[in-house]
Amino acid sequence: MAAAGETAESLAEKVRVHPKSAARWLAAGRIPHPRTRMAVAGVLGRDAADLWPEPFRRRDLPWFRPWADLEQDAISLRSYQPLLVPGLLQTEGYARAVLSTGGLVPPSEVDEIVAGRLDRQAILDRDAPPQLIAVIDEVVLRRPVGDGSAMAGQLAHLAEVAEWEHVQVRVIPAETPWHTGLAGPFVLGRLPDGTELVYLDNQIRGQVVTDPIDVANLGRRWESVTGEAFPQRRSIELIREVATTWT
Repeated sequence: MAAAGETAESLAEKVRVHPKSAARWLAAGRIPHPRTRMAVAGVLGRDAADLWPEPFRRRDLPWFRPWADLEQDAISLRSYQPLLVPGLLQTEGYARAVLSTGGLVPPSEVDEIVAGRLDRQAILDRDAPPQLIAVIDEVVLRRPVGDGSAMAGQLAHLAEVAEWEHVQVRVIPAETPWHTGLAGPFVLGRLPDGTELVYLDNQIRGQVVTDPIDVANLGRRWESVTGEAFPQRRSIELIREVATTWT
């Protein structure tokens, strides 16, 4: 900034953000939105990877990168997970336990995937975060992943994040009969221009779905799934209740 003759105030004006946002970029760990990074790089005459190298150290799996990039631009994310806490809400201990189960993933690769997963979570802490609505089944709270300490930490984190203004976590109670969501997990994303797309995961790899008919069909499933879930406040109470069983 100094070399380009810019201050936080002048830079903020040129890239159309609040001066406080530009000032935060000087602190370690504060990384602006991808589009803002490119705008700042243009003003300063530098490569964005030189200014903020961390996002360019791609630690996610190659087949996951298209969704990871879309996730960065999304203004809203609606995630349904019947078996696990969504990746954007996982703690390091929980994520590591998930990936280490069965010994199918080499330890070095576990480290890389966990690091990439935690990096993605920065979108929830940025100046203009996406709205995240996560619906999970109650079994996610009660099935052990790792040891009791990992579960207690994960549920405490889940309850805390669920109190954030831009995050909702809703739980489908265990006594609910078979419902449409149990056919498999999915995430609906909406981009700033209104485009909607879906991410589907399976045992081999994930898939980004853009076909409007498929997206609309999964939108209807989302409406059905949310209809089965407890309201936000009751869901947080349940998460906190189950958390005490893991301590």
